[in-house]
Amino acid sequence: MNEMPHTLDHRVHLSVQDAWQLSQTTLLRIGYSDENARIVSDHLVAAALCGYEYSGLPKILEIAESAKARQPTHPMQVLKETSVSTLFDGGNHVGMVTLFHATNKVVEKAQAHGFGLVGVTNSWMSGRGAYYMEKIARAGLVAIHTVSSASLVAPHGGAKASMGTNPISFGFPGDPNPLVVDMGTSAFMGTELGFYKRRGELLPEGVAIDRDGLPTRDPEEARMGAMLSLAGHKGFALSMAMKAFGILAGSHLNAAKDYGYLLIAFKPDLLITLEEYKAALAEMIARVKATPRLPGVEEIRIPSENSFRNFEANSQSGIAIDRHIHESLLALGAA
Repeated sequence: MNEMPHTLDHRVHLSVQDAWQLSQTTLLRIGYSDENARIVSDHLVAAALCGYEYSGLPKILEIAESAKARQPTHPMQVLKETSVSTLFDGGNHVGMVTLFHATNKVVEKAQAHGFGLVGVTNSWMSGRGAYYMEKIARAGLVAIHTVSSASLVAPHGGAKASMGTNPISFGFPGDPNPLVVDMGTSAFMGTELGFYKRRGELLPEGVAIDRDGLPTRDPEEARMGAMLSLAGHKGFALSMAMKAFGILAGSHLNAAKDYGYLLIAFKPDLLITLEEYKAALAEMIARVKATPRLPGVEEIRIPSENSFRNFEANSQSGIAIDRHIHESLLALGAA
């Protein structure tokens, strides 16, 4: 790295280049190819720049510790393809790699034919859906991304995990930035759960149960038990839809019947012109932001707005990560 990181108590400050180099070096050390390490590093550093520390460099530790990472891999393969669709076998590669290629494929299909549909099975840990949605939206396309993931969440009324955190995300082209919506269907995200455990922090109230079905704030007890659905039965219903989409993406082909990633992209001009869409979207956003605010509310913030602000600011100032996580990454890269 170019210079020694600045440490302030429990935080370590890294320049963007140093953060990227730390990620690249560590991923290469644990067996990633140059190309795949670059793809994953780009994803993780972008997450950190957007202000999502738990989805940034700490995720390398989760990758290294995953049981999936210890299983054999093979090159991505096309299981089925038409002019507008592709179903990939991800070869047990980490999802940040397989969805990078799937995103490129769905953009290619949609730009050529107006619509694209791509599924990925036999892959895991895909990272931030917003990352892919932004890329597709910046290509002038509307996008939807659904995830069926490993069982960490109890169904509404259930005492054991049988659902995934099952996020859904959307991307809408706009100027200067797209509108991106990215949310999980669980009350707490799996990546955050691991992050809290590493930092020795308690979970918020009401997001998890232990193995006996009792409420818990202990991250390890929650991992042995289950997280809860977002907004009770409503989040559970949305999560079931993600599971159903996951089957289209091949989740039923996995031994655990868990991971299935679906990407949908289409040209706005199937209905209206791209220019008309961007103008109307900008007007809608401006109208919503102009809504009278409650006392103490400084701004009505649109989804993804803060992420873009953070990205711009942190691209100049760098990022900060937990000191113990930084030390763990250095140790992993030197192992």
